[in-house]
Amino acid sequence: MGAAQPLSTPDSDQIISINPATGETLGSVPDMSVDEVRAAVQRARTAQLAWRNLPVDERCRRVKRYAVELMSRAEEVIDLIVAEGGKTRQEALGMEVAVVADLVNYFCKHAPKLLGRQPIPLHLFKHRSSYIHYVPRGVVGIIAPWNFPFSIPMGEVMMSLITGNAAVLKPSEITPMIALKAKELHDDCGLPPDLFQVVTGRGRTGAALIDAGIHYCVFTGSVATGKQVAAACGERLIPCTMELGGKAPAVVCADADLDRTAKAITWGAFANSGQVCCSVERVYAHQSIHDELVERMAAEIDKLRQGDGASDKVDVGAMTWDKQVDHVEAIVADAVGAGAEVVRGGKRLDRDGLFYAPTLLTRCNHDMDVMRKEIFGPVVPVMKVVSEAEAVALANDSHLGLLAYVFTKDRTKAKRLAEQIEAGTVMINDVLNTYGCPETPCGGVKQSGIGRTHSEIGLKDLCEVRHVNADRVALPRELWWYPYTDKGYKLMLRGMRWLLGRR
Repeated sequence: MGAAQPLSTPDSDQIISINPATGETLGSVPDMSVDEVRAAVQRARTAQLAWRNLPVDERCRRVKRYAVELMSRAEEVIDLIVAEGGKTRQEALGMEVAVVADLVNYFCKHAPKLLGRQPIPLHLFKHRSSYIHYVPRGVVGIIAPWNFPFSIPMGEVMMSLITGNAAVLKPSEITPMIALKAKELHDDCGLPPDLFQVVTGRGRTGAALIDAGIHYCVFTGSVATGKQVAAACGERLIPCTMELGGKAPAVVCADADLDRTAKAITWGAFANSGQVCCSVERVYAHQSIHDELVERMAAEIDKLRQGDGASDKVDVGAMTWDKQVDHVEAIVADAVGAGAEVVRGGKRLDRDGLFYAPTLLTRCNHDMDVMRKEIFGPVVPVMKVVSEAEAVALANDSHLGLLAYVFTKDRTKAKRLAEQIEAGTVMINDVLNTYGCPETPCGGVKQSGIGRTHSEIGLKDLCEVRHVNADRVALPRELWWYPYTDKGYKLMLRGMRWLLGRR
């Protein structure tokens, strides 16, 4: 049966990293004290004082070395991601390594323009000018999840450095070794060593990071923990970005290309063993195509090869955390007890390692937890609907709103439906991959979070936005300055009526 992950006892000063596919011990990291976290933040703050004064294009030139170093050592990084995270080699390459390298190259090319002065044309006071400029915040604290332990935090680290900040990363205690490897690459490519710090530990370490004087916080994780982090940031007036849970719906219309749809949903539900915040977690299929879609998805699942991701002949790897496997087992059992039918999978594999079979459920309804709560595992429930309107209404009947998907051949209809769905991103006839596009914003609505990562929006959020207002023409005084006079009042009234009161 699945091997437990003994991540050490709560009072231990060491955290053990375990390969979830084999149970092998990979290494250990310290559970850092509050003082150690404060010292790391102070080192980053000191290094940032010099870094921030470099021109943006010079920072970009230096940060670009990280992409070169990463790609030259890609297989070394992939091996560790596979071993500690349980995912397949192709997922480690495509969803982790390549995402970071591409993001670095993209922002190093475009950041000098994106972060340049932005003029503001003044519509009324033409004798003055205004512009916005972007200033580094200082030290960015990044609290990262275990499902994408390289691409999620390192994208934010690299964007932080490009914008002139320092970065301190607190990785998940489930996958700490990958963060140390990321730090090793940073130091080896010639960037200032103190500019990027890694602090390892449990929840106490994350709390200490927020309390250590950071200037911005980026958190990715569960809704419950995100609320605690946001509250701690709020107490200290630390601006933050929260990327929390998802329950991504797929709306499948009667005119969808069912072959493409079945393939897309299968990949979107089971990539990284379903441990993706934007996984396809519920499907609303029009009644006219429901049965055929289920048949096609079952056929696609039958082709999947599951096992240790270290093998090149594996499509679905291990899950990463034993407690998450327990959650998946419980939510599927609850659905089956309430009347859902297991078409494929539905159980933990009888072998060593944290493996749960890719699972397809039908006869689901919206009273079931499997349709309402985040699964975060290789399970996709399908529900039959009578109309597109019902599908959209059910898609919106959720406290989460990170991603959503629409499948139809009618592009006009697709965009109309997409704009009705309450989600930060809606993809049409595709799944998952928008996170790999650094120019597109990532973030949710409702309890899926606040703020955005990636994109011009995410880049500028890592800066303080400052405004400068200057004179174009040197006047001895403004009309509205002291002293107030009757003549001045009448002149202003006449002018305001002419400017503001015309039809």
